[in-house]
Amino acid sequence: MHRCKPVQRSEEDMIPEPTASKTSVQTSDPNPEPTSSRAVNHSEEESGNENQRKSVRRRKKAHKVSEDVKSKRAESSRGRCGRAGGRQGNREQAEAVTLFEVITMGRNAIKTVIDDWIEAYVEDRDSSLLDLISFFIQCSGCKGVVTAEVCQSREDRDVLSKMVEELDEGSGVQYKRFLAFPWILTVTWPMDSDTAEYPLVQAGPYGRWFHSEFCDFLSILVAQCQHNIIFDSYLMNTIIVLLSELSNSFIRAFRHTCTLAAVKLLSSLIGVSLGLSVAIENRQKLSKVQKTKTVRQKSVQQLERLVDEKRAEVESMMNVIIKAVFLKRYRDVLPEIRSICMEELGLWMKLYSSLFLNDSYLKYIGWMMSDKVPDVRLKCVFGLQVLYKDPLLLPKMDLFTSRFKERLISMTLDKDNDVALQTMKLLVLISKMSEDLLAPEDYKQLLQFVYSSQRPLAASAGELLYSRLQSAVAQGSDAQQDTNEEERHRLQSFAKLKALLHFFQESELHQHVVFLVDSLWDCGASLLKDWPTLTSALLLDSSSNTSKEINHGFTEAEQALLVEILVASVRQAAEGPVLAGRTGAKRVMSAKEKKMQNEDCLKLTSHLHLVLPTLLSKFSGCSDVVASLMRIPQYFSPECPEAENSQVMSSLVSAMAAVLDLHSDQMLLEAASRSYFHLCVDETTWCSTARPARDALVQNWVDRLKALLKDALQDGRVSSNEEIQRDILTTMRKLRAFHNCHNLLQWRVFDLLSPLLSEELPPEVLIELLQCLCYVILWSLNTSDKNLTCREDAVDQRLQLRFFCEKSHHCLSHRELGVRQQAFVGVCDVLTAHSYQRQLWDSLPFCPLIYSLSPKLQRALLTFTCEHVFVGPNNNSQSRVDQIAEEQRLEDLHRRRNLLAAYCKLIVHGVLEMSMAAEVFTQYVKYYNDFGDIIKETLYRTRQMDKMESARTLVLCLQQLFVQLKHKQERSSRPQEAVQTFTSIKELARRYALTFSDLVKFRECVVLIHRSGIEFVFQDFSQTADMTAPPYVSYLTILSEFSSKLLKPDKKTMFSYLQRLTANHITDMREECWQPLAYYRSSLLAAAEEEDAASNGSSDRKGCSTNRVPFTRQKPEGHRAPCLQSRLESKVGKVPRRSTSPSVDNAFAVPLEPPSKRRSTEGSELCTNNDESEDANVDIEF
Repeated sequence: MHRCKPVQRSEEDMIPEPTASKTSVQTSDPNPEPTSSRAVNHSEEESGNENQRKSVRRRKKAHKVSEDVKSKRAESSRGRCGRAGGRQGNREQAEAVTLFEVITMGRNAIKTVIDDWIEAYVEDRDSSLLDLISFFIQCSGCKGVVTAEVCQSREDRDVLSKMVEELDEGSGVQYKRFLAFPWILTVTWPMDSDTAEYPLVQAGPYGRWFHSEFCDFLSILVAQCQHNIIFDSYLMNTIIVLLSELSNSFIRAFRHTCTLAAVKLLSSLIGVSLGLSVAIENRQKLSKVQKTKTVRQKSVQQLERLVDEKRAEVESMMNVIIKAVFLKRYRDVLPEIRSICMEELGLWMKLYSSLFLNDSYLKYIGWMMSDKVPDVRLKCVFGLQVLYKDPLLLPKMDLFTSRFKERLISMTLDKDNDVALQTMKLLVLISKMSEDLLAPEDYKQLLQFVYSSQRPLAASAGELLYSRLQSAVAQGSDAQQDTNEEERHRLQSFAKLKALLHFFQESELHQHVVFLVDSLWDCGASLLKDWPTLTSALLLDSSSNTSKEINHGFTEAEQALLVEILVASVRQAAEGPVLAGRTGAKRVMSAKEKKMQNEDCLKLTSHLHLVLPTLLSKFSGCSDVVASLMRIPQYFSPECPEAENSQVMSSLVSAMAAVLDLHSDQMLLEAASRSYFHLCVDETTWCSTARPARDALVQNWVDRLKALLKDALQDGRVSSNEEIQRDILTTMRKLRAFHNCHNLLQWRVFDLLSPLLSEELPPEVLIELLQCLCYVILWSLNTSDKNLTCREDAVDQRLQLRFFCEKSHHCLSHRELGVRQQAFVGVCDVLTAHSYQRQLWDSLPFCPLIYSLSPKLQRALLTFTCEHVFVGPNNNSQSRVDQIAEEQRLEDLHRRRNLLAAYCKLIVHGVLEMSMAAEVFTQYVKYYNDFGDIIKETLYRTRQMDKMESARTLVLCLQQLFVQLKHKQERSSRPQEAVQTFTSIKELARRYALTFSDLVKFRECVVLIHRSGIEFVFQDFSQTADMTAPPYVSYLTILSEFSSKLLKPDKKTMFSYLQRLTANHITDMREECWQPLAYYRSSLLAAAEEEDAASNGSSDRKGCSTNRVPFTRQKPEGHRAPCLQSRLESKVGKVPRRSTSPSVDNAFAVPLEPPSKRRSTEGSELCTNNDESEDANVDIEF
């Protein structure tokens, strides 16, 4: 048996320090202590020094080769590269370069150093092997000592009893000892090394770079050793035992690094085994050629036998790694280790399918697809994608597919978007390889994802849908062999469209075709961009006698859907994949994509501007279909050469005008208005044709409206003729729709319609009237710089604004909800525009003409907001909520959000005083889910305008809520739903305190809040025998939420100010009525500072306990505090009793001492039993 010298390897100053580490080789006692290194004799030191000199000589060459590489990587590696030469004193001394340091030198340097290491290993394998062992220890980031001692026998019981991993708390080190025959290796490291950041997990690019270089080192090491020392039954055995033992360590750094090293080592061994297999095949081919040469044939057979033995040995090594590392670590508690195992297992199955691609290993991937960490599941899916791409491997995947197919389908619903996307891509790949693997029910479930909100997932599902459409068309293509190529393409496109329409009609999952088109755009653009085929399908005559056209004809419902597909494809080609309600789309297009988009716009414009008049005339009887067709001109490209044909454009606008004469639906009018706006833009080729057509259309409507109003307004009253009212409503609706996009001031619509506001009108007419007049004023304000040429024009504009606001104020009390809402929105819009436009005007001529709101209108707007916005489940019974459909509920919420946003704009733009926002701020917590974002943004905007005034508004908000709560509870002992509890007010204060993030910037604001709160409590308070404490003293508990935002000098200032106001009052802190004051004081100053201040204060500090603890932070309403009941919440009614409450009679009591030390005092209860029932309810007075 070979016996090596006992060698000890010391490693100091290792990772994560950036400097190069120095290594020293020493000898150790054959039986070293596990926690320390012992002194050794002189002969052993000489042996260690000799090994070090050998290590220096064999690395000088590596330094010479990699000198240029190191100079380039000097900055990126931050000094990790060691120097092979340097000066110490007056003589030159070479410094050793460790294997760990050579990682920083690049791939070429690694190859050179590994070659030198192999040469040194042949000469002295013990010392070289210790260098490699130290490499793995250093890569784990360990600052420790590696000790080796000789083992005479594997069966030594004393040795086996030492195979432990323990820690010594006395010396502060821990060690791991294990057998790597013929050595016993002991690794000793500090106890706190597990908390260090080892290289593999370091943040930034260094961690990723180290991972790559570490894997390259292992692959190069195995590749360079595969022809010699890898089969010496010594090197690989020791390395595998080392990595197996360290991968079982409870230290994360060892376990992570050595597991990665072990699986990468196995991957490299697979390459060796595959190379041996290739060598066997080559020798077999050679033996067939040289059959006549018996001597050479025997030589070839011997070589084959030798290669077979080597391959069996490599497979034995791989089997050991699988059992010792993979089977234990694939379910490690660390997700990074599980990911590594799954990633490498997929690679093994791909590279060495004959050994690893079987059900015994596939089951691990199937199990880990249910891992709780998304990255592990993602690695499993990636591995399966590689396997399913190879048709030769599919037969081996049958059992796995049938066993885990349901799990794969369910993973498309994974909460992690990447996992769901890659799983969908895997299922698409499975479907392409074999359609029979997925059942029709599976396809039905997977195809629903074309409506997903995640665009990558929807696009992947669209690829699956398009492949199904193509397969359906391919089945019926045999009957089309006798037709020409163009006709065959047309019929196949019709068949695909038929199948697509059938899918959309059967799914009934979504009402918007635009999501379906967006999902199919990446894979089915050839079909969706085929404008001639789409329009020919729409123009196809259903009464045709051709049998083929009858088979591929479209019903009216299918043609309506086909129009939606046409419009959606036009929008997609003109605007790109960015779609509202769908995330994950590419926001910035490349130059190639922009060029393709311009080409698509030119193609659709050149074709559709010719066909669109025919389509409008064909579908003119269906308002929904023609409303969709009206949107197409919005996407026309003005650069199209065919657009210069004025005759074609005249036919288009004539067809659009004919449609507008027949229909007055809101969607159709809005689409037509936007299309006319696009056609009437200046500097376009069709502007000269479209603008006169628009003007003639508007003039016709104005003339008609004048005639109708002349007939309707008889004897100073509006005619009750329903037909006349309907015609007025229709004409007014058309003018309102065009007023939204076009400037129609030249027709003086305001003068025509304003007299109607003084008449009794039906609600529908009044709503359209208010909206139309609002648009007129908005256009007037927006074009003031051009239209206001004299003072008389400015006076007229102000009179129009005042008239509209006064009439809208009157409509705020209308019996119809729609009228009230339209009047409110109209007033808010015109006042906001007026405030914005006022900033652009010259101040000299127009200052006297600025319109200001009356106090009555301000109060009316605030009242309307409170009555129509802050309503919902909190103020309605649950039965009413259950009766309202979900869609109606969302629409109602959207409407209320718009109303609140309109009101908040008035405050942000300075139309209303900032104090008018106090009522809105009070609802922040109560309606946080519905309006929290709007209220928070309003708070930030007002703070940017005037931070001090914004702070006063917050003070007013909290004080109003507090006073309202107190008054309500004094009048009634029962709680009222409209009144917020004390807990909610305190939570509101806490939420607003969190908005003061910059303590220095908002220092004055926080001081103002505290000063105002103190004055609110103590000003105008006279202490009497009946009233010993201020009535609002409990407000100090709410105020304490802002104490953490005070700077330390301001806390002392506020404490002094508090002392000055309370100096004339007798405040006994043992009384429960003064405990809010005690709590507020403790929040301002620490206990020691409070005692120092108390020594010179008034008599109220004499009875104060020195070990007072601050009041426990109150939790939001609905959460139970650990010690005390919230204070003013008790005024509302029955509340749960806290087991540590100092008194049942006063809910504002603060414990002067911890519950374990508190003594029973007069007028208070001591609660020490934590098991006391918390469900008991008591009535608590204010």
